[in-house]
Amino acid sequence: MKVVIQRVSEARVKVEEAIVGEIKQGLLLLIGIDENDEQTDADWLVQKILNLRIFGDEAGKLNLSVLDVSGEILCISQFTLIADYKKGNRPSFIKAAKPDKAIPLFEYFKTEIARSPLKIESGIFGADMKVSLVNDGPVTIVFDSQTKV
Repeated sequence: MKVVIQRVSEARVKVEEAIVGEIKQGLLLLIGIDENDEQTDADWLVQKILNLRIFGDEAGKLNLSVLDVSGEILCISQFTLIADYKKGNRPSFIKAAKPDKAIPLFEYFKTEIARSPLKIESGIFGADMKVSLVNDGPVTIVFDSQTKV
């Protein structure tokens, strides 16, 4: 699984002009699921994300996690993160998990992250979504469970 983590002061997702998910201060997570991903990948990512210290403390140092600041989380599925761009100029998405695997794993990820006391919102898997955000910092981190980076 690949996750792009963006620290935001606000974010929302619309489907057909209706807001389906909206948060204030917290994290926007763009989540791509590879055909080889398993629940253990989601488990690793959930723990890393919840404890990632990317919010400023009273001295302005990045010492606080989303849990520490009682932030909110918006999860967006994004298969394009699994793009293979090595040949030519048109990316291939052949390694992205098919919906029969990706949907349950995305739902599992959301269920596990929702075990935290935080407000968790989500887009709609497979929908044409319009995501807007105010990136705070900006602070953007990328995790890949396949390489644990």
